[in-house]
Amino acid sequence: MSKSVAIVTGASQGIGRSTALRLARDFSAVVLVARNREKLEATAETIRQSGAAALVVDIDLGEKASARTVVERTLATFGRIDALLNIAGAVPQIDLFEMTDEQWDAGMALKLHGARRLTIEAWPALKESGGSVVLISGNSAVTPKAPYAAVATINAAIVALAKAFSDRGIADGVQVNSVLPGAVMTGRRRSYLEHWAPLHGMTVEEATEQFPREAGIGRYGEPEEIAELMAFLVSPVAKWMTGSTIRMDGGEVKAT
Repeated sequence: MSKSVAIVTGASQGIGRSTALRLARDFSAVVLVARNREKLEATAETIRQSGAAALVVDIDLGEKASARTVVERTLATFGRIDALLNIAGAVPQIDLFEMTDEQWDAGMALKLHGARRLTIEAWPALKESGGSVVLISGNSAVTPKAPYAAVATINAAIVALAKAFSDRGIADGVQVNSVLPGAVMTGRRRSYLEHWAPLHGMTVEEATEQFPREAGIGRYGEPEEIAELMAFLVSPVAKWMTGSTIRMDGGEVKAT
């Protein structure tokens, strides 16, 4: 394992946690960023047991000063940054006509602006290492619906942001891509189904089974499957792949 350092945001659960664990096989150190310190420490211990180093940074990326703190602590501890995976960001699924400005702004602050600020702060170190960046978006970026308006808008902005970063990265030697996961069975999705099911006269089991049928997919994705894609994108074999938007959704979106 070469000396290399990856920062993973949203690393306390779901896709972020799975990605952090997966990258510990390829990187000598993983920096875990999220708000829940207890969950981050548990993930960090698993990584350390696997033989890689881990640094926990429990911080709210919606705060303007947080990006600099993450980068400064990473460089002070490990001296370099080779990959940045922007995965943090839960946006409430509230109808377009019911969502408040405060709810909209909170989603923007964490998922969009958090990723933007952190990528900019990490850019000099990534430029020095010839590193890689991945920004996570979602299928709603290309299939917006009224109940998911904020999610769709932010996800579409992330795709555009990744394209802009990749354009700059061609000159600076930094690779940037975005990923659009489909319906992945995370803890957040389970919580959503538990809330949604009784509102529609269903059991949680019925609601869980209904979505894949309606979406025309065989099953939900697993966080570990997205993590494998993330690991590929920041690996040496994918270095010529930049400015791409990769959809991994089990065939849910039928458009090219």
